Amino acid sequence: MFLIVGYVIILASSLGTYAVHGSLLALWVPLEYVAIIGLTIGGFVAGNSIKVIKATVAALPGVLKGSPYNKAYYVDALALLFEILSKVRKEGLMSIEGDVENPEASPIFTKYPNIVSDHHVLEFMTDYLRMMVGGNLNTVEIESLMDVELETHHHEAAEPAHVVAKVGDATPAFGIVVAVMGVVNVMGSVGEPPAVLGKMIGGALVGTFLGILVSYGFVSPVAGLLDQKAQESGTIFKTIKMVLLASMSGYAPQVAIEFGRKTLGSHDRPSFRELEEELKARKGK
Repeated sequence: MFLIVGYVIILASSLGTYAVHGSLLALWVPLEYVAIIGLTIGGFVAGNSIKVIKATVAALPGVLKGSPYNKAYYVDALALLFEILSKVRKEGLMSIEGDVENPEASPIFTKYPNIVSDHHVLEFMTDYLRMMVGGNLNTVEIESLMDVELETHHHEAAEPAHVVAKVGDATPAFGIVVAVMGVVNVMGSVGEPPAVLGKMIGGALVGTFLGILVSYGFVSPVAGLLDQKAQESGTIFKTIKMVLLASMSGYAPQVAIEFGRKTLGSHDRPSFRELEEELKARKGK
């Protein structure tokens, strides 16, 4: 939503102010638009593997959606972990084997559809719970393994943002290419009247204008949003990591959950009292 609002402000600030003292028709040079778009898409396709192209295209619609990672989501994740760890404390590790192996049918997991529907989060959580059921875990080694997995996940999540940022960096250069081609065309028409040459030169400069406007006004904001979403998606994994490591170290479920709560940002972190009351309310259901 804010991306669209930003685009409207950018267009109003650039084209709107220009229209006060100039003609918008002078900026309408269709072939230059086609050339810049084609060069930008061509550079994107030429510079990336099919896997990265698919991941980037799949990530783009997400910039128009709100983030699913809010306070309610994190409360659900912490409450789910609390229920699982409480069951382990009361009935032993083997009691959660069925929940971990088939979370979609688990009476605990199914209470939290937001978590179950998030494939990556569910897989991360159940993989390490499954390792806990196996027993004989070395906390230091498990933490190292988690860090490696989180680093890989972050790299993959951040890749679309890096790709779009590179495309944005290249677009002004493509605008210059288009402008130079226009100037070459002008040089071949030096015998034309000054009014005709002026129109041709103005049309050539539209290429530079478009390249810079598209890059910094349209592509770069998308890259920034993709990077923010990649950062947001990593927080829940750190939260799960801290809760499970605390549990493996022998802390009670309530204390382990507090370890996870502390990893959350101030905007999304429930207070200690809020989380405690939420857990009590859910326990009574």
